[in-house]
Amino acid sequence: MMILACYGRSLVLHGRILRALRLHCVENLVLASDPDREGEAIAWHILEMLQQQDALGENVTVARVVFHEITEASIKSALQMPREIDVNLVHAYLARRALDYLIGFNISPLLWRKLPGCQSAGRVQSAALSLICDRETEIDEFKPLEYWTIEVQLKFEESNTVVKDASFPAHLTHFSSKKLGQFSITSETEAKDVQQKIKLENFKVINSKRNTTRRNPPAPYITSTLQQEAANRLNFPATYTMKLAQKLYEGIQLSDGEATGLITYSRTDGLHISDEAVKDIRSSVTERYGPRFTPENACKYYKKVKNAQEAHEAIRPTNIRRLPSMLAGALDEDSLKLYTLIWSRTMACQMEPAITEQMQLEIGNCDESAIFRSSCSRVEFLGYQSAYQDDESETIGFKDNEVNRYAETFGILSSLKKGDRLYLGEVETKQHHTQTPPRYSEGSLVKKLEELGIGRPSTYASTLKVLRDRNYMTVKNRVLYPEFRGRMVSAFLSDHFSEVNDYSFTADMETELDNVSAGLTEWKGLLRDYWARFSSYCSRAASVHIHQVEKMLEKTFGDFLFASLPNKSRTCPSCMEGTLIFKVSRFGAGYFIGCDQHPKCKYIAKSLYGDEEDGESPQKNNNIEEPKLLGLHPGTNEKIFLKSGPYGHYVQLGENRTGYQPKRSSVSHIKNMDSITLEDALELLRYPVTLGEHPKDGHPVILKLARIGFAVRHRRTTDPVPKGMKPKDVTIEKALELLSSKDVRRSGRPKNKPKVEEEEEYI
Repeated sequence: MMILACYGRSLVLHGRILRALRLHCVENLVLASDPDREGEAIAWHILEMLQQQDALGENVTVARVVFHEITEASIKSALQMPREIDVNLVHAYLARRALDYLIGFNISPLLWRKLPGCQSAGRVQSAALSLICDRETEIDEFKPLEYWTIEVQLKFEESNTVVKDASFPAHLTHFSSKKLGQFSITSETEAKDVQQKIKLENFKVINSKRNTTRRNPPAPYITSTLQQEAANRLNFPATYTMKLAQKLYEGIQLSDGEATGLITYSRTDGLHISDEAVKDIRSSVTERYGPRFTPENACKYYKKVKNAQEAHEAIRPTNIRRLPSMLAGALDEDSLKLYTLIWSRTMACQMEPAITEQMQLEIGNCDESAIFRSSCSRVEFLGYQSAYQDDESETIGFKDNEVNRYAETFGILSSLKKGDRLYLGEVETKQHHTQTPPRYSEGSLVKKLEELGIGRPSTYASTLKVLRDRNYMTVKNRVLYPEFRGRMVSAFLSDHFSEVNDYSFTADMETELDNVSAGLTEWKGLLRDYWARFSSYCSRAASVHIHQVEKMLEKTFGDFLFASLPNKSRTCPSCMEGTLIFKVSRFGAGYFIGCDQHPKCKYIAKSLYGDEEDGESPQKNNNIEEPKLLGLHPGTNEKIFLKSGPYGHYVQLGENRTGYQPKRSSVSHIKNMDSITLEDALELLRYPVTLGEHPKDGHPVILKLARIGFAVRHRRTTDPVPKGMKPKDVTIEKALELLSSKDVRRSGRPKNKPKVEEEEEYI
């Protein structure tokens, strides 16, 4: 019998399969790839390949087995219950692959033509990008609102000797017999008025409430939750987390010489843990923390993630008794941190809930028209939190002095009973403003995608990597910022592919694929219905002129594009007649703000992504410089300007006029633009100059200003002037010497070159 196990979606090489079948005269072939639709497709592909190669003899029996955990019992049970390949799962895989091709291979070429430099779009990728860009739009449009709160310190009356000189905080919840909302007090005047009125009142305890809450342990890690926790606790990017998890899965060489995997497979949507592992975990909990921390029955967790394919166990240590401290010398620092996170979560998921006791007091005046509320809580039983750290204060996130302070406040509130009189200490009014919606971190974006049912949790890391590689977003201090290129792509898709860019579309598509897996939907019919709609979007987008795209982007991002213009004026400062507009460059992948009177006026105010080699982003190239007048030419009395363009700074002789091309010279070789004087500009505008004629053919030898420094040129031959040589020292003799060196550069193709020579050169 031959078993082909492709755990983790790793394809077995076709040649190896064929050789094994022919050499071993296999009678029984067992396909044991993953039980999800991709794994089913692997088994189907292998079987199709073997049949095409006539590698299966007449007596070979093919069986398909599935198991969700790599344990002896699970594998033996699977081998006893073989089945045929599930064609519905295969069809779901084919449908998903076709949909991704239809979207990516049709939208991406449109982006190349309509938005040069924007490389690709995809079904899940575009939805994730839309989330990031939509949040940025919310932040741009956000207007903060002011509100005020009243906080007080309450003290006991002198007759109450329960706790001497003790006070506790409270905040105002009701005033004038009305419950206060967030915006009930919106100005300092109103806050001061409330402050003065409550200072005249006497207060007493009108209600006391005490209750206990149980906080259940968290479920074991799946791919998405591991990425979230690693991002929040360890500051690891999702791709880095998956890289470390893969290393832990592949295993290391332990001190006893045994090579073993440290965790189960890290690409999983399943929350279940094998029965053998659960028994071992519960036994370890009892040994380490005591029987009180072990629940009577094992905790079982079920699917909570929409569209999850539970092909594997949850992520857990392969041996729970292999403590993180035992691997301190065998793993690098980050790998040990991630293993510790997984080990702690696995232990915690089979422990008792944490119990918290809460105390809440309501304090009011005589007629209860003004009411304050004070609350505090304390941990009564750590429960599963003990798995993270044994020190109580560190476990719940407080320092020792904070724990003591909260314990003291809880004691004070517990000692008070209904009717006890109190008096006001300090009364403080606090001003607040509503905060902008937070930008996504990798962890919060993964959580949002998971909530919306967009894509597969195990693919989120690769999706985020694509967005970074395409320069659609950047990550700074764990926060995701959309690049302007990404915002353009998202706006283009929203305008021309509204259905594809809709969050519900991607989520509903996953549901449709699940229906195909269940045999409820015919996969070709699904593709046919989708293509009928999608092809119309593609046709309409293809007919859109690039000027329409420019206008749409200018309307959408006008505030961003023109915010840094001097005085926010869009009048062209060069010709004073045109209007500055957003344009797509005809060359490369650049975008710029320039005069709409082109080609009469070639003024460019701001360049976006003009130089891909420098990798400049709009945030880095966001300064618009007005032309700087250096002075007047002594001979012609024309103005000499220092200007900036898409390819750097330059000096210009004369103003832009219709039908006239002023003389310009690049100053990109000068690092400090502020050091350029009128004399420097006059010297640069002298070039190019003719040094003389070449003695062989009579063609001129020219000294010109090159991209970096100076160069001499004769016809197609160019050679740079050495850095230590001044331009005024370059004579015709020196130029001829430079042009005769071996390092000269030749450009272009000689005119009237014989055809035979061309063929010889090609050969």
